[in-house]
Amino acid sequence: MTENNTQPQVSMQINSQYIKDLSFEAPNMPLTLTDMQQMPDIKIDIDLRANKTQTDKNYTVDLTIRIKGANKTDQKTLFLCELTYGAAVTLDAPQELIETLLLVEVPRLLFPYARAIVGNTMREAGFPSLQINPIDFMGLYLAKKNEKSAAVEGNKT
Repeated sequence: MTENNTQPQVSMQINSQYIKDLSFEAPNMPLTLTDMQQMPDIKIDIDLRANKTQTDKNYTVDLTIRIKGANKTDQKTLFLCELTYGAAVTLDAPQELIETLLLVEVPRLLFPYARAIVGNTMREAGFPSLQINPIDFMGLYLAKKNEKSAAVEGNKT
């Protein structure tokens, strides 16, 4: 008797990467730079979306990074930066792996490029370049999945 320990075949190709949306606001410039006495409070939000295209095995993935910097003393907005960085992906994998690949592996590959764009945008706007720490996309994926499960369970009661 032989055991079948074969791994599922997975093929993933990023066909293109692109800036889908980039916006930056610094509503109180140039006063912001002269009034800033300390590092601002910075809030970073990450959002992921994956969609199947009309073509079989092709998907789009959008990684959105929203950053808000506010003055620590009065919480006045210093800057808002939002980037949606996308990719067109061809993926051939078992159905049970597709969601994880699209929401964990593809964003992991896109993140260094998105981080560089945000850092360059901040620097060009006159602020110190912002270096976003690496993101645990698997942890983010599992947290979102648990939130959805909890919401479904909450609706059943």
